[in-house]
Amino acid sequence: MTAATEMHGASREALGTARERLDALADNTSVDAAKLAEDLAAVTALLDREVSLRRVLTDPAQSGESKAELAGRLLGGQVSGEAADLVSGMVRSRWSRSRDLVDSIEELASSADLIAAQRAGALDAVEDEIFRFGRIVSSSTELRAALTDRVATTTAKAELLRSLLGGRAHQVTERLVVRLVAQPRGRSLEGGLTALSKLAAERRDRMVAEVRSAVPLSDGQKQRLGAALARLYGRQVHLNLDVDPEVLGGVSVRVGDEIVNGTIADRLEEATRRMAG
Repeated sequence: MTAATEMHGASREALGTARERLDALADNTSVDAAKLAEDLAAVTALLDREVSLRRVLTDPAQSGESKAELAGRLLGGQVSGEAADLVSGMVRSRWSRSRDLVDSIEELASSADLIAAQRAGALDAVEDEIFRFGRIVSSSTELRAALTDRVATTTAKAELLRSLLGGRAHQVTERLVVRLVAQPRGRSLEGGLTALSKLAAERRDRMVAEVRSAVPLSDGQKQRLGAALARLYGRQVHLNLDVDPEVLGGVSVRVGDEIVNGTIADRLEEATRRMAG
């Protein structure tokens, strides 16, 4: 299960906003997605240990700005600016439970690693490797016992995993699985692997549309265009927006190698008219 499965109300909305911010960061290829994942994982571990701190950062009686300033002071110089900004934005939101904030940061850490795999053209392989490793764990009582042994050190478990996966799996797969075993956070190993598989599948199924417009689109226009493209392609479509004064006739949209024009544009004609209104 992804983090949102267990969340309700304010936390679900806050996670949705955080996901959008992560996607916006991912659109900038100068951002090191693997480093961002590492930093967010470190913040997850910190807030998982420091219960009082995460309660302060999710206290509804405190202003969002004061909580963001606290997060900035704590994380400044310890993690990348992108990670600090992302977490500061998250603590500005309202959370139903303090644990939901930590679960969400952990999900974003995994998503950032999956973005790194996607950039490398290896997302399909990572998804398949996580699934196959889950099957191996389910079929091997001995391996499962070794990876979940509470007496064994985290270092020993990590070394075991690297001996199993090193050179046989993508480095993103190795990082995700090692992190899961090192920081199970109360989950079963199988449950954690299932959640990672689902997150990878969601990332793989996500489509991206490159949108160029002569003027910035309003929030309503972006929502209508996104909804129209989702109906056209049968899945959620993330919009990468670019303002280009040379664009004539409103909006130019590219999805993959496909330019939305001609007969396809005709299918969006109604939505385009509504956007103009």
